[in-house]
Amino acid sequence: MSENTDYLGVEGRSRLYGDVLLLMLKGAGYACAFCLIVWFVMAVIIGIGRALPAESRDTPDPINRSSIELVQKTYFV
Repeated sequence: MSENTDYLGVEGRSRLYGDVLLLMLKGAGYACAFCLIVWFVMAVIIGIGRALPAESRDTPDPINRSSIELVQKTYFV
């Protein structure tokens, strides 16, 4: 049996160009899907942020790192 994977019925350089074009379009489709997923996740996060009441933006930070004091060890001789 012969491996006949030439679906378009072309030979030589035309087939090479067609295969490369299809691979490039496949990669562009993956990139488009990735960008749309990132956009959708960002839209959901922005939508949740806008759905919160305005008072939630004025509340203090639950982890106030500015009030954390560093403790230095002292050694007595």
